[in-house]
Amino acid sequence: MWRPWMQRAALCCLVIETFICNTLGSSSGLNMCMSGSATSCEDCLLIHPSCAWCAQEDFGIGRTLPSRCDFTSNLVKRGCDTRHIESPKSSVSVLQNALLSSKGSGSNHTNVVQIMPQKISLSLRPGEQTSFEVQVRQVEDYPVDLYYLMDLSLSMKDDLDTIRNLGTKLADEMGQLTSNFRLGFGSFVDKNMSPFSYTAPKYQENPCNGYKLFPNCVPTFGFRHILSLTDKVDRFNQEVQKQMVSRNRDAPEGGFDAILQAAVCKEEIGWRKEAYHLLVFATDDVPHLALDGRLGGLVQPHDGQCHLNEQNEYRASTQMDYPSLALLGEKLAENNIFLIFAVTKRLYVIYKNFTALIPGTTVEILDQDSKNVIQLIVNAYNNIRSKVELSVWDHPEDLSLSFTATCQDGKPLPGLRKCVDLKIGDTVSFNVSVDARGCPPKGTDQTFTIKPVGFKDRLEVTVDYQCKCMCSHRALTNSSVCSSIGTYTCGTCQCDSGYLGARCECQEGEAGSMYLSACRETEGKQICSGRGECSCNQCLCFESEFGKIYGRFCECDDFSCARHKGILCSVFSKFSPSSPLPLPFLSPSSPLPLPFLSPSSPLPLPFLSPSSPLPLPFLSPSSPLPLPFLSPSSLLPLSFLSPSSPRLCPEAGPVISGHVSTALVQ
Repeated sequence: MWRPWMQRAALCCLVIETFICNTLGSSSGLNMCMSGSATSCEDCLLIHPSCAWCAQEDFGIGRTLPSRCDFTSNLVKRGCDTRHIESPKSSVSVLQNALLSSKGSGSNHTNVVQIMPQKISLSLRPGEQTSFEVQVRQVEDYPVDLYYLMDLSLSMKDDLDTIRNLGTKLADEMGQLTSNFRLGFGSFVDKNMSPFSYTAPKYQENPCNGYKLFPNCVPTFGFRHILSLTDKVDRFNQEVQKQMVSRNRDAPEGGFDAILQAAVCKEEIGWRKEAYHLLVFATDDVPHLALDGRLGGLVQPHDGQCHLNEQNEYRASTQMDYPSLALLGEKLAENNIFLIFAVTKRLYVIYKNFTALIPGTTVEILDQDSKNVIQLIVNAYNNIRSKVELSVWDHPEDLSLSFTATCQDGKPLPGLRKCVDLKIGDTVSFNVSVDARGCPPKGTDQTFTIKPVGFKDRLEVTVDYQCKCMCSHRALTNSSVCSSIGTYTCGTCQCDSGYLGARCECQEGEAGSMYLSACRETEGKQICSGRGECSCNQCLCFESEFGKIYGRFCECDDFSCARHKGILCSVFSKFSPSSPLPLPFLSPSSPLPLPFLSPSSPLPLPFLSPSSPLPLPFLSPSSPLPLPFLSPSSLLPLSFLSPSSPRLCPEAGPVISGHVSTALVQ
């Protein structure tokens, strides 16, 4: 419930609001185009996408210095022909737009399309956002390449026994998902050097020498490519049955070395361009990461290249450090490979954290003896096929991209570039908004790529920037308009060295102290009062969206006085030094009557009377709670309340001076 003092305070706020609205709200909003003081067409375009430039030669002829940079509608009103207005707009052109495929169609899959469009061109004006739509579809019966990469350290002996007939069983299961399936195999242990492996001579041929539980194993190796991708699953079984485990010294394995080689050695592994690439990584321990190699004296970072010798073994294992997560992610994405971590339960959380850093990666729990490996692979494949996520490659720094996903339910999801829980054959779309933050160096076009993670399909985007005005291509050197000593371009003169003026009519040597003094009212003041340009000993005043600026030194204007309902001085009078109340709207006789300001008001407000039971001392300059905006020394300056305010020259009325009278409120 409102108490009396609360009502009084509210009404006081109404008085203050009325004061502020009538004094400050009368002028129009700031015209960003004119306030930018653009001196060329190109500068104007960079201020804001709404700004336009008038290149018309005779535009704004007269004493006032015309602003050629303004909103298009304003330029037309001021007499600029639309043919001479430069205001380029952003646009999108589709260059390649093949329709989406519905099926991979077995072996005839060379023209399968899963993203639309495939190539577009953007013409961007800095600051003006434009957008385009991308559609993606997971087609049915798409070919699959699966490379099984296995940890063959001693602790994985039981798992090796389990997968000896994996090929046949896995091919049967995957045959229900695709009619075109190929399988490959590789293995890894760790770097054969101290402190990662046993390096004493007696361990070189048999690292298990002296180990009672398993006395015989093969020499330690980094990565070995055993079987290239093939549809002959019997060969997979044969090669796996030949394998034997090895042994390393520390707990972590060198699996990340193996993953990178399997990803980048495309010819050796046999990855097909038109297929899903699945890399299954089976292990029971944590991996070595970048910088671990320094423990063995390896200071050279991994170069991300393929280093397989004639025996298909990783020959740089003891020459370079382990790869970083960032390098792994880059190479996997570059080669459209989905990585599946098949790890034991105790390692699930660790590898789950890796998936957040490597796009297109999933993790599944592997039984201690790998009995569930087939179901694990099928589940991982279904999980991969149930989602679509866009990635951006070669993203230019001066471009801002934002995404809105529209998934199977048809609802737009701003800020997302991923759809999940999809069925094979579903089509999803993404709206991509692009905004150029600035202009690149002259003549520089940009390109970037948008592609779904793990897909070979991609959208190539070429960007050119609307940073150059068309009128600049018609520049005339030594133009007569510019006194034959300058270049006429876009309606203005660019003077040769040593010359100044709107038409290059003055020599630079004239711009000494005498030249500058002619454009100052008194010594120490700004040139042309800071509101004009000194050209050949005279001020050319800027145009203002608030009104007219004039005077020999641009010291006068017709908009600094208070307005009532947008009318200067309420039409009835001009401000005078003798005015006891230069704010007429705060008077009971105001053209905008505020009857509640009188003690005899139909709505009596006794607190406005000297005999008020609740005086409001804060309405007085001596108030313990002053309202600084009612004072000439206000922290919120109202320029028209101060003697130093820009003046009304004689042709516009009496000069303003004095301060606000507090007679009303005392």
